[in-house]
Amino acid sequence: MSVILEARGVDKRFGGVAAVERLSFCVDAGELVGLIGPNGAGKTTVFNLVTGVHRPTAGEILHRGTRISGCDPTAIARRGIARTFQNIRLFPSLTVLEHILVAQACRATVRATQFWPFRTAGERERRRQALAVLDGVGLSARRDEAATHLPYGAQRRLEIARALATGPELLLLDEPAAGLNDTETADLRRLLDALRAQGYTILLVEHDMKLVMQVCSRILVLNFGRLIASGPPAQVRSDPGVIDAYLGVAH
Repeated sequence: MSVILEARGVDKRFGGVAAVERLSFCVDAGELVGLIGPNGAGKTTVFNLVTGVHRPTAGEILHRGTRISGCDPTAIARRGIARTFQNIRLFPSLTVLEHILVAQACRATVRATQFWPFRTAGERERRRQALAVLDGVGLSARRDEAATHLPYGAQRRLEIARALATGPELLLLDEPAAGLNDTETADLRRLLDALRAQGYTILLVEHDMKLVMQVCSRILVLNFGRLIASGPPAQVRSDPGVIDAYLGVAH
């Protein structure tokens, strides 16, 4: 298997606070890897480091062997790394379809405003592709609705669709099940399984341990910015250090 993402001895400090310390890990192509730990463990900081929001204080992050730590977020997105956010960040003035068209502009050679009103064959093809992305997350029928008028679970799926529209090979999903009911969580699980079957590589931050144990092939556990365990779900959930730091009891 080829390594998609690698962190080598990464530190991130904010003043005197060490958010991430000496973090090293790899994610291979086609994996769905969980990144778990208590609140404040450094999980979202890791996402911010990978996507160029923050620069490491020390160490390096590589995508397919090329160093990306220090690159700006746009350059990283164009390399094929996309993310969602723990707190939903939709554009209040855009429709569901417009969210996808704007995200497509990440790799386009034209401005997003040139995507309307789909006069040329190229513009119509981009619209077709955008609708296909929405169909994949079950939102094509709501394409003309204001995104912020969608039910909460649908907004979560739109965030994933927007990330997919950038054309990534690696998806970083930050608590996609947060606030979902049981039915919505089951739908999310099916979507994650489908994305992995389609060849996407996924790094998943999530507090729903049932979901994590069901969908992840491997789990990384952070505590106070340090990696305290790594392995398949059965190994991690029985690790005494993980139970003590996060799980509380073995499941």
